[in-house]
Amino acid sequence: MRIHVRRTGGFAGIERVAEVDTDGRPDAREWHALAAQAMSDGRGTPPAGVPDGFRYELTVDGESVHCADPRLSDAQRKLITRVLKEGA
Repeated sequence: MRIHVRRTGGFAGIERVAEVDTDGRPDAREWHALAAQAMSDGRGTPPAGVPDGFRYELTVDGESVHCADPRLSDAQRKLITRVLKEGA
C-alpha cells in the first residue's frame, strides 16, 4: 500500500509532500487500519479551511480525499504526522 500526503497552505504557503510504502513493513497492518480510518473521515473535495491553516490531500493506492486544519480527525492527524515524519 502506498500512502501519499500533500500538505499545502500555512503561513508561508510552502508545499510539503511525503510517501510511505507499507509493503514488507512489519507494522503494515497498523498502517492499513490507520489509513482506512483516515480515508473514511475525508472528503472528496477540499473543505473550507482557516486562514493560514494547512490543507491536506491523502492518497492511498490511487484514491484521494481532502481534509484541513483544524478539523482533522484523530486518525487523519496521526496518519499525516507519521507519513510526513517517516516518508520520503
